[in-house]
Amino acid sequence: MKKLIYLTLMLIVIPTLIVSLIRPKEKDTIEKLYTFEKNTKVRVKRVNDNRIDTIPLEQYLVGVLSGEMPVSYEIEALKAQAVAARTYTLKKKETNKYNGFDVVDNTNDQVYLDDEYLRNNWGQNYETYIKKIKQAVNETRGEYLTYDGKIIKAFFFSTSSGKTENCKDVFGENLPYLVSVSSIWDENSPSYLDKKIYTKEEFYQKLNIPFNDNLDIEIKRNETNSINTITINNNEMKGTDFRYELDLKSTNIDINEVDNKIEIISKGFGHGVGLSQYGAQEMALKGYKYDEILKYYYQGTEFKKI
Repeated sequence: MKKLIYLTLMLIVIPTLIVSLIRPKEKDTIEKLYTFEKNTKVRVKRVNDNRIDTIPLEQYLVGVLSGEMPVSYEIEALKAQAVAARTYTLKKKETNKYNGFDVVDNTNDQVYLDDEYLRNNWGQNYETYIKKIKQAVNETRGEYLTYDGKIIKAFFFSTSSGKTENCKDVFGENLPYLVSVSSIWDENSPSYLDKKIYTKEEFYQKLNIPFNDNLDIEIKRNETNSINTITINNNEMKGTDFRYELDLKSTNIDINEVDNKIEIISKGFGHGVGLSQYGAQEMALKGYKYDEILKYYYQGTEFKKI
């Protein structure tokens, strides 16, 4: 009888002890996660209103994903963008911790759209669209990318010229995870080709170069065929400066003089470094998962989770 009592007690006590040992760890993990998400906030400078909003990280990412990628894109592409945006944000928080804000709400960092704007803009589609955006954020919750143990600079852009750009050619920084990779499917993008036509007067004026009816252009290109430097009538400038001054979609351009006007055809849309958003969409359509997409565009990186 005593043995039966002891056995019964053992069957009751031992599982209770095991649960008591496990539960504090589970509780501790949940509390740490809650504390992190509660305390990890992003200071967003609202440029038009000249104010700074402090927003929880994952909530901020919902607004970024809504502003940076079409909601019609595949969920795996949206998830890839969510991780890239989270990584970008964490890096900016790291570098701007002693400044008054972490990011601005436009293309100088990441486009951020608040919930009020989305409700007005999406109208009756709001519930459907926001559910999809939140799914992409929640299914990658806390995930970000590192290289050699450090948070990466997760640049991204709309559409490549068929290849992404080396970071050193665009931003002057040689980062091993931001090197040129093939992205030929971007040629299907509606943003792949763009043409601008300027009078010679407009062309010279925008570039702040003295007018000359004779146009002498010398171009030095990098391995992706984008402009490194361009010399116009002995005035040399970087390809990136040339692009911004003329409001071109990329630095992969061809220039022609047609009927005494300057015709410029550009391939791709954006600076070309890192994740191609259209490329991510095409890869998702081909069955690639978000982690595969990210590891392709950010070479040699590793996933970490907050």
